[in-house]
Amino acid sequence: MAASSGGVGERRVVISGMGTVSAAGVGTAALWTAARDGISQVRPLVTEYPYDGRIRIAAQVPDFDPAKYLEKALLTFCDPFTQFTLVAADEAVAQAGFAREELSGPRVGVIVGSGIGGMTTIDNGLRHYYQERIRPDPFSVPRLIPSAAPTTLGMRYSANGPTFALGSACSSASQAVGLGAQMIRFGLMDRAIVGGAEACVINGTIRAWEGLRVMTPDFCRPFSMGRNGMSLGEGAAVFVLETLESAQKRGHAPLCELAGYGTTSDAKDFVRPDLDGMTGAMQAALADAGLETEAIDYLNAHGTATHANDITESAAIGRVFGERAARLPVSSTKPIHGHALGASAGLELALTIRALQEQIAPPTINFLDFDPRCPIDAIPNVARPIEIRTAMSNSFAFGGINAVLIVRALAGGA
Repeated sequence: MAASSGGVGERRVVISGMGTVSAAGVGTAALWTAARDGISQVRPLVTEYPYDGRIRIAAQVPDFDPAKYLEKALLTFCDPFTQFTLVAADEAVAQAGFAREELSGPRVGVIVGSGIGGMTTIDNGLRHYYQERIRPDPFSVPRLIPSAAPTTLGMRYSANGPTFALGSACSSASQAVGLGAQMIRFGLMDRAIVGGAEACVINGTIRAWEGLRVMTPDFCRPFSMGRNGMSLGEGAAVFVLETLESAQKRGHAPLCELAGYGTTSDAKDFVRPDLDGMTGAMQAALADAGLETEAIDYLNAHGTATHANDITESAAIGRVFGERAARLPVSSTKPIHGHALGASAGLELALTIRALQEQIAPPTINFLDFDPRCPIDAIPNVARPIEIRTAMSNSFAFGGINAVLIVRALAGGA
């Protein structure tokens, strides 16, 4: 059964600020410029140790020096996935117009999703123990646990409300955002810092993904003829949520309204997506937002460029949007920022919001030709100026966890 608030919960929730760390660098402006202009951030793979795998490309955060952004004392406890989260959060909080102490207290929550958590810390600890017979660093556990990101964020802002990690693979960030919005709607908290993070582009992880045969050795081409898989990425995306009333009261113009959230579980297969599950999640998000399909002007797809995902997602879009599916502008931005797993849905939501603000739908790059098995308008290769008042962002994870978010421009501009 699809989960949504079903229209219950009267408080309208807005996104007041957002921040990202991605293969385009630190900051949402860099990510948006790359996506809008169709400039892929997938580059030759860089690893600390020699790599013997077949896949030699990834969307890694370039030249990231955490000491430029974070206090030295804090870094001792931070795996790279937490570092990305903190830097993205600082941008989001600043854009939301909050001083650090203004997000403190028991009515402020923190929810951050991650597919794995502190993979670098896990990898280093195991290597030290099994190969070098060295005891793992005493701070390994607080660095590697998935809840390290939200708890460290909570400490940074003295947020004492509900704080936890979500581990829903590639839907982690969407579920963190959606659940945070619902908790605000229902009065469980007033403000929230939410999002997703991942930092696992390292030898063992890439080898594991290669084993699934879902990685491309050259170009990620979602919905296109000739597609042969995805590129791994990394990064973080963080958002500040509050009620519309709260934003108006303090004179802050939000980025947009977070209008709908729907989530379902296929409950069928570990890796193969399901048409019913994807369809149900989109329908649940529409119902949650109180919208008909005609209201959606743009859709940022999950679009991994695997055969199983793209064909099933196209069919699900067709089932939800009917004859309009062939005309609805849809893009996958994964060829730009890579598939950043637990962070991916957050990066895609950030781009969906920028599309809403700029009235430009980013392109699906590396597109060769239309695939009749994917009968959608995939905005091939070149960004498209269109009127966007309401937009949908899809996330569909291994294990069949589906999550969909809908954002809407507010009166007076996004």
